[in-house]
Amino acid sequence: MAVHERDDEGVPAGAGLTTGEVARRLGVAPTTVRTWDRRYGLGPDAHTGGRHRRWTAGDMARLERMCALTATGIAPAEAARMVRGDAPPEAVPARPAADAAPRPAVRARSRAGSGLRLGDVRQECKGIARAALRLDAAALDELLEAAIDEHGLVTAWTEVIMPTLQAVGRKWESSGEKYVEVEHFLSWHVSGALRRSTPSAIADRPGAITVLACVPGENHTLSLEVLAAALAERGLPVRMFGGALPVESLVTAVRRTGPAAVGLWAQSRTTASRPLAQHVAAMEWGLRGARRKPVVLTIGPGWAGRTSAGLPRPAGLAEAVTLLESVVSHKP
Repeated sequence: MAVHERDDEGVPAGAGLTTGEVARRLGVAPTTVRTWDRRYGLGPDAHTGGRHRRWTAGDMARLERMCALTATGIAPAEAARMVRGDAPPEAVPARPAADAAPRPAVRARSRAGSGLRLGDVRQECKGIARAALRLDAAALDELLEAAIDEHGLVTAWTEVIMPTLQAVGRKWESSGEKYVEVEHFLSWHVSGALRRSTPSAIADRPGAITVLACVPGENHTLSLEVLAAALAERGLPVRMFGGALPVESLVTAVRRTGPAAVGLWAQSRTTASRPLAQHVAAMEWGLRGARRKPVVLTIGPGWAGRTSAGLPRPAGLAEAVTLLESVVSHKP
């Protein structure tokens, strides 16, 4: 039995990629790939049987160059002429001489095409990063929703969305004030994708509510948003209060809702307050003789080294979801 090898771009030798797979890797909408094929002649070199077209590594290389050229502001028609070799010689970047020393091989999955180092991650990260760098809202929404649909919310967040967000964050931190708009743009669209992927409302169940809030002074809400979405996806009622909830408001919210659990997010060690978490964990409500307390989860990197007995600190999204499901299921 023949073993199907893969080329340097991760494309199965002799098989090729579908148009949808090509679009995800490039970070564009499938309609864009089809338009470039139909209008500019940038379709696959080889034609296979059946109705579905297959794209090889060579085809991908042309489309990646098309993406790079249009991202600089060149009109698509002109970019396509350059990719096809129809442009004047001076308009096409010079190629290295044939006898020049070969460059070291670069893994196709290691970069997003514009200096974002992604590491060894899923191919979807590459497409999402490219769409974010181009500030392409339509493509970004489509790619994010496709990742959530294909992998499920927890896996999509852990293996696709988070690595891309971290790469963008590293890029702007190392580039001064550059790329801040990309991080904000990507975060906004991730937030929208989370809302669209979960039920609009979950019926309350007495004693089964989870309250989620950032501690005072903390405004990083995205990780709590994905936790709220993951719980709603599992049919668990959530009260999400977002960023920098004042202490008095947090206490009032807990008393009014009587939750089974409270998740407190802290991104920074300067905002994580163990006395606050302990105070919430000690709160009681209900009839005398049957009073209840919430389980308080300390979530986020700010809590590292600041937790104590009775204040669980889940290591990630999957662990937090599992823990909260267990807490809710054991509440009367």
